[in-house]
Amino acid sequence: MKNIFPLSAIAVFVLIACNSKKEPVETVKPAPPLVETVDPPDAPPKTWKEHWFEHVQLLNRVAYDTSVVVYYDGDVKPTIVWPKTYMAEAWNYTKKAYGKFGDDSRLFVIYHAGKYGGGHPGTYLDAGHDYRNVTDCGSNDLNAWVTGVDNDIDLSTHEIGHIVEGASKGIKESPAFDIWHDSKWMEIYQYDVYLGLNRTADAQRWSAKMMTTTDSYPRAGTQWFKNWFLPVYENYGKTKVLNGFFTLLSQQFPKQAITVQGKSYQQYTRKMNFGEFIHFWSGAAKADLAPLALSAFGPKDEKGADWAPMLAKAKSDFPNINY
Repeated sequence: MKNIFPLSAIAVFVLIACNSKKEPVETVKPAPPLVETVDPPDAPPKTWKEHWFEHVQLLNRVAYDTSVVVYYDGDVKPTIVWPKTYMAEAWNYTKKAYGKFGDDSRLFVIYHAGKYGGGHPGTYLDAGHDYRNVTDCGSNDLNAWVTGVDNDIDLSTHEIGHIVEGASKGIKESPAFDIWHDSKWMEIYQYDVYLGLNRTADAQRWSAKMMTTTDSYPRAGTQWFKNWFLPVYENYGKTKVLNGFFTLLSQQFPKQAITVQGKSYQQYTRKMNFGEFIHFWSGAAKADLAPLALSAFGPKDEKGADWAPMLAKAKSDFPNINY
């Protein structure tokens, strides 16, 4: 049969047939909208520029809640997360044991790596750290703070203890600091914190270390933890006797009014002597601790003076402390 369709018609048919074939259309999802995180009005600052001692770092906020605000300098590994949990636990326990520390419930926690070895505190009663309760811990190791065990928590907890001794009960200063120096109060404070947080292994580790620690004050070979603080703690009320000492200080020891950020607080006007130290601890324990003090420290204070006459005068000066 003769083909009656011209070639042009066939070409048009083929073209129409090809164009009528439906290709799948790929659906492209729109990009998600940009969401900028906006802090609530009471959020702590995202960065904090240091301006104390030799510290000049710009700190970055890495975590915060109602208990703690955690800041790292640029060399602390951002994967480290334990301070948010542990420091909140230790701080909350401390407030439960010793009372509030200013109007802000939070502890501002700072860590440095590769610099500023050691640590120091700041309190809500001092402008040095912008009227915040602060623990500032550093290490010369760039890989510091990774484990969150042993010295990582020991140093961090130690600095909280300084806040207790220097700012509890709304009163600035530590009248006993010249007697127990930088570390002796912290030895029993840390032990109590570890026990209070049910960190039994840490409490045992810490106790074993402190039981062999000796100091040169008030006499060579003094074992503050073993022969003084641990017996007081275990025999006279544990946490209660520790807090009782600071409570008695706040009630009885000489103070003067101060104003901090427009609010009224107080400040201790002087340091205490060794006889007063024993008298106030006896009051906290509700027991005469002079025999224990004689055994632990000997009959003289760090300057070589007999403390018995000081104790007798303390009993006269503070007659409302009974035991």
